[in-house]
Amino acid sequence: MSPAPPRDPVALSPAQARELFRAGLRVPTSGYSPGHAQANLLCLPRDLAFDFLLFAQRNPKSCPVLDVTEPGEVSASVFDGDLSTDLPAYRVYRNGEYVEERSEVVDLWREDLVSFLIGCSFTFETPLLEAGVPVRHIEAGTNVAMYRTDRPCRPAGRFSGPLVVSMRPIPADRVADAVRITSRYPAVHGAPVHVGDPAALGIGDLAEPDYGDPVEIREGEIPVFWACGVTPQAAVMASAPEFAIGHAPGHMAITDVRDSEYQVP
Repeated sequence: MSPAPPRDPVALSPAQARELFRAGLRVPTSGYSPGHAQANLLCLPRDLAFDFLLFAQRNPKSCPVLDVTEPGEVSASVFDGDLSTDLPAYRVYRNGEYVEERSEVVDLWREDLVSFLIGCSFTFETPLLEAGVPVRHIEAGTNVAMYRTDRPCRPAGRFSGPLVVSMRPIPADRVADAVRITSRYPAVHGAPVHVGDPAALGIGDLAEPDYGDPVEIREGEIPVFWACGVTPQAAVMASAPEFAIGHAPGHMAITDVRDSEYQVP
């Protein structure tokens, strides 16, 4: 039996949160262990690692790399846990097809897997909240809304695919604050890529996100879009490598690094 969600996830240290996830708790991690950076995960066979690293270098807004492991390693310098067990949920891809979601991937781990930890916008939600900028999915206790766009990423080697974005509704008079605050965190996607009309990104209906949960947009609020670390998994689906493991969208790796370490002046 998996553990019940904690009453106060903000009080958990990263190690305590990872212990719950290792025991089987499956929840989105927004709001967990505030003050610590969260990360997206993508694990690829070694022969694809350079191509993906080049893809990330060419698309730093959506794929800001925080750490890369040696082949087969299950921990990283920013993550003092087990990458095969200590996230709340994982997605498995074969030949570009999403085949299953699981709570651990121990039996699928391979000695040639290289793991990429990629910055996540959950990291800058704590500074937004501290500044009084509302974060609707945290208020609602749901996952963030994420959308595939019609904007292609720059291809690299065997990888190509569309930009994925996360969306947060922001009061019109706080949009400038949200841009200013998040721009100080380029390692976790930084400033928004778009403000306003979702059709400009090829998004047809905000009530139907491709990943995560829809959120209410209230009168006087504007949808604001940030590049999203699910972009690598969209690239996996578009490029069809023989095998890959990623995090389930919104179910992140909670690192041991303070978010302030990624803040720039």
